[in-house]
Amino acid sequence: MSATPTLPQFDPGAEMHAPELYQPTGIGHSVETFDDITADDIRFYHEQGYLMVRQAFTPAEVADSIAGLTALIMGSRPDFTGIWFEAQIREKVETLTVEQRLDAVRKLATFGDYEPRLRAIALHQKMLAQISRLMGGLQPELFQEMALIKPPRLGREKPWHQDQAYFEYPLGTPVVGVWIALDEATIANGCMQFLPGAHRNGPLIHFQRRDWQICDNQMMGSRSVAAPLKPGGLLLFDGLLPHGTPHNSSPSRRRALQFHYAPVGTKKDAPEVRLQHFGAEGKNVTC
Repeated sequence: MSATPTLPQFDPGAEMHAPELYQPTGIGHSVETFDDITADDIRFYHEQGYLMVRQAFTPAEVADSIAGLTALIMGSRPDFTGIWFEAQIREKVETLTVEQRLDAVRKLATFGDYEPRLRAIALHQKMLAQISRLMGGLQPELFQEMALIKPPRLGREKPWHQDQAYFEYPLGTPVVGVWIALDEATIANGCMQFLPGAHRNGPLIHFQRRDWQICDNQMMGSRSVAAPLKPGGLLLFDGLLPHGTPHNSSPSRRRALQFHYAPVGTKKDAPEVRLQHFGAEGKNVTC
């Protein structure tokens, strides 16, 4: 493989969060496989804003996804520039070996055109069929691809937020997020936490603090639910569901894929409309 790109990008966040922001009171509702999702589970998703699938993908599909991510990080496509490193290694990134960089990456984005193994899982037919059900039968269109990585002891928090605060889709658009565990995701290494049912409260004002986020004071003491997942497990969640992931305090790596879908043909609002709903500090923000 060729060398990793020589102009690394760095995630802007490094500040530690207050531990009280992530104190889950329980584990989310789940089904075993895509085939086990019933009409009652679809209703649960609309009422609570999420649904977990414990065994969404096979070990071979997970292995292919990990191999695809690893290949991009190790420089298989020098023309791919969608890699961000953790801010804390900024001063020493040039001294890291290629292998060491595997545990220094924060996220990858917009990789489907560069890595067919990752595009394949984003377009998994069983998954898309269930997303269509969540959208009331509309055809889903993939509009965002990300890999979210929390290196051992280093991986930073993604503060509490609503994903739709980052997107220009009109309120009322059935935006569905998909979060896929490639390693075991635990409370200790930063699995997703969320507020069931809070998507029905609509948009919340976000502020530019550690990230583009909901104010800490608003989230302190919230009764969150956690989504621990084995490799191949999946979380489906509404674009307005408040959620966040804490710092990885464990010695275990936590890699995940995240995709977002909207109905085919949905027209976007002007950025100014989104800022009216979610706060004026959100200009040019990205997940």
